[in-house]
Amino acid sequence: MRVISGSAGGIPLRIPSHDLRPTMEMVRGAIFSALGERVIEARVLDLFSGSGAFGIEALSRGAAAATFVDDHPKAIAAIKANLEKTRLEAAVVRSDVFRFLEKTDQTFDLIFADPPYAKHPRDPDLAAELIASNALKNHLLEDGLLVLEKTSGNLSVEAHGWAAIRDKTYGSTQILFLTANRRGEQPRMDANEHE
Repeated sequence: MRVISGSAGGIPLRIPSHDLRPTMEMVRGAIFSALGERVIEARVLDLFSGSGAFGIEALSRGAAAATFVDDHPKAIAAIKANLEKTRLEAAVVRSDVFRFLEKTDQTFDLIFADPPYAKHPRDPDLAAELIASNALKNHLLEDGLLVLEKTSGNLSVEAHGWAAIRDKTYGSTQILFLTANRRGEQPRMDANEHE
């Protein structure tokens, strides 16, 4: 896995050795292609960071700042190593994502979230928990965007005050581009895309 474009383009990234499902490079490329100029000068939050690929890609493409949050020590070590390798600077926080969201007072233009998929029926649905978190919405600026990677399937984002402006599916992976629907308005919906 490598940084796709920007100042650190082509630099390979270290993937933590613990149980991790890194986002395919093709999917990451499509996400950043869709984001376009929105990344430039953005304040970025990368939740369930893993290797830090989302936040590092954003920094490489001109984001102003990034904060990485993961609670696994191997992920934290990989993010720090990848930042050093790419010569990028960012805040790296070892914390449970939900605890971080409750405690931080920062706001962000772009939030990436790639929670672990549930592997067993009794595993928590972290994507659903995240969408239900008022704290998450409070840390997204009014015109900000949440990019959520999840296993494909129904997730009632509207019920929790989110609006999907883009919905792309790549095999079993679904990418949702969400805005906080604070005033009940309906955003323009792009056609669902399946690749």
